[in-house]
Amino acid sequence: MKRSIRFAAAATLAVALAGCASAPQQTAHPRDPIEGFNRGVHAFNKGLDKVVLTPVAKGYNVLPPVVRKSVGNFFANLGDVMIGINNLLQGKGAAGVSDFMRFAFNSTFGMLGFVDVATPAGLEKHNEDFGQTFGKWGVGSGAYVVLPFFGPSTVRDAVGLAGDLYTDPIRLASPEAARWQLGGGRVVSRRSEFLDVQDIVDAAGKDEYAVVRDFYLNRRDAQVSDSGVSLSNEE
Repeated sequence: MKRSIRFAAAATLAVALAGCASAPQQTAHPRDPIEGFNRGVHAFNKGLDKVVLTPVAKGYNVLPPVVRKSVGNFFANLGDVMIGINNLLQGKGAAGVSDFMRFAFNSTFGMLGFVDVATPAGLEKHNEDFGQTFGKWGVGSGAYVVLPFFGPSTVRDAVGLAGDLYTDPIRLASPEAARWQLGGGRVVSRRSEFLDVQDIVDAAGKDEYAVVRDFYLNRRDAQVSDSGVSLSNEE
């Protein structure tokens, strides 16, 4: 599942980059009114990623694949709690119940989630958050904004991020040092999964900011409408 998601993201970005190479660079995007500010934050985040996250993620990738997969499963299992809450808030009762069943199965039979026993059992992995829930409720995305440390977002998704963080099970970890360790471990685990996608972006040598922005906006629109990832720039 994770490999297919990474492949789809890489393939989609590759197509987007190809289009960027042949089309003139956008000078004004209707959903990006603070582009100058956003580009500055994007540059800051990229610098931080280059100096800190990428080297750590590459070092992490030295671990055996089975270890990295187990760690990824553990954090994905924690995420099912928030996903289940959002599915219920969106009126997707069956999906929400399935998410909580996934969490129960993997937390017990899957040894705290290090082994994914729910997916082979037919409990599908979903991807929902509060930004998508607000979108389902009819809240517009608002302007595109790049958040320090967190990256691409919109006004709606930035507000939704507060809900995501509040319902994050890692908040319950004690002592506080454990919360920071778990949070840092999740960031490194996720970053390591997308090293190949970043390689595609870097190799293109084009306007990375515009590509990431368009990809994010299209992806979020598709997630809210449950229509899959779209490459269209239309709203």
